[in-house]
Amino acid sequence: MSRSENIGDIYHSETKYYRDRTSGGRLIFPDISVFYKTYPNAEFVELPEPDLPQVKSIWDVIRNRRSIRQYSQDSISMNDLAILLWAIQGITAQRGDYSFRTSPSAGALYPIETYIMVKRVEGLDQGIYHYDIYKHRLDVIKKGDFGTELAHSALDQDMVDKSALTFVWTAVLARTKWKYRERAYRYIYMDAGHICQNAYLAGEALGLGCCAIGAFFDDEVNSVIGIDGKSEISVYLCAIGKKR
Repeated sequence: MSRSENIGDIYHSETKYYRDRTSGGRLIFPDISVFYKTYPNAEFVELPEPDLPQVKSIWDVIRNRRSIRQYSQDSISMNDLAILLWAIQGITAQRGDYSFRTSPSAGALYPIETYIMVKRVEGLDQGIYHYDIYKHRLDVIKKGDFGTELAHSALDQDMVDKSALTFVWTAVLARTKWKYRERAYRYIYMDAGHICQNAYLAGEALGLGCCAIGAFFDDEVNSVIGIDGKSEISVYLCAIGKKR
């Protein structure tokens, strides 16, 4: 690697598509079960079906969207959480074994999983949860107040500890890599961005403040939510709470 190059530059160059150079080989289609994660032995909490409110127009929501870093100490409702989860990864259509969701994904492969660090949600204990998309429920990973620990992992960004909840989005790499190989990382981060924008827009529609977080110690966040950091990695966080 020359001084004028870095890993990012090399990755970008080596994963370009060229008309005279494309990756060959036969694609091995994976078992459909790899496209979603479950915790079959975990305690779980059923979520209400999202009761979508009549709110301001999409144009007002887009215009008013901001990153909000300060929140009141009020709890958010379980219905608001259900709406947020539906908005970011809810199933909107089914075609055979495949589901289509509220956020786009490269190749409809959906590598992103949603974990939630809950501080103040009505009817929920504090703790780390995983969203089971197909059953629309929360798997309980562990209970307790993890706000300070997760905030410390996010370079001591205090809004994490002060939030009502913080989403942690992870990527199960194999879901996208089997098809897109080295270029998969480009699409994985795009997918996470699509999801986070939906969180912003849904949050604004509900009167909630949201702030995306890309600066964090990867291994520490992986440890907080309980993933291996190899086959599944943390890629994005988003703190959410009621506006002051």
